[in-house]
Amino acid sequence: MLIDIITLFPEMFAGVFGESIIKRAVDKNILTIRFTQLRDFAFDKHRQVDDSPFGGGAGMVLKPEPVYRAVRDVLAKSDENSSHKIIITDPGGAVFTQDKAKELAALDQIVFVCGHYEGFDARIYDLADELISIGDYVLTGGELPAMVIVDAVARMLPDVLGSAESAETDSFFDGMLGFPQYTRPREFEGKVVPEVLLSGNHAEIKKWRAEQALTLTRTRRPDLISEE
Repeated sequence: MLIDIITLFPEMFAGVFGESIIKRAVDKNILTIRFTQLRDFAFDKHRQVDDSPFGGGAGMVLKPEPVYRAVRDVLAKSDENSSHKIIITDPGGAVFTQDKAKELAALDQIVFVCGHYEGFDARIYDLADELISIGDYVLTGGELPAMVIVDAVARMLPDVLGSAESAETDSFFDGMLGFPQYTRPREFEGKVVPEVLLSGNHAEIKKWRAEQALTLTRTRRPDLISEE
C-alpha cells in the first residue's frame, strides 16, 4: 500500500512512523509512505500557503491553489490504475471506525491532506473523496488524525503483524471490545489467572473469551451492543 501525506509539518511523523509496527511494515515493503511539503507548491517567494479569511475573523485559512497543485502532483506520480482515495481529516467527517480501517486497507493508495491554522478554503473540500473525523474535538492540525488512521489501517494489511490472529483479537475487530488477557505470574497481589486459561481446553478457552468480550462490551461500551 502507498500512503501519501500532504502536510506543512512532515517532521511530525518521524517518531511515530519510525518505530514499531509502521516501521516494520515499511521495512518489509508492505507499506510505502511519501511526504509532500505543501509549501513547495506555493506561488510566491515567501512560500505562503494561507491567507486571512474573506468576511473577517480570527486566524488564517489555507489557500486552494497550493493544495490543488500538491494533490495533482501526487496523483501524477502514482499508478493511474490503482484504487485510491483522497482523505481530508475534518471534524465534519464521518467518525473513524475499525470497519473503515478494514475498508481503507483494501485500497492501493491513500492520500491524506492535512489541514492547519483555521482550516481550509471551502473549495478544497471538492478534492476529497472522503472526510474523516477521529472524534468530536478539535486538534491543531490534521497530522495527528492522519497518524491514527495510518496506524489502524496498517494493522489490517497482510503480514504486517507477527500473527494474523493478532488483528482478529483486537477490540472492535468484530464489533466488540477485546477479551481480557493474562500472562505470568499466575498470581499477583492476590489476583489469580482464571483457571480455564490454564486448562489447555481450547474450546472452553474460546467460549470463555467470547463471554468475557461480550460482558466487557456490555459494561464499558453498551452503545456497541445496541448498534448490532
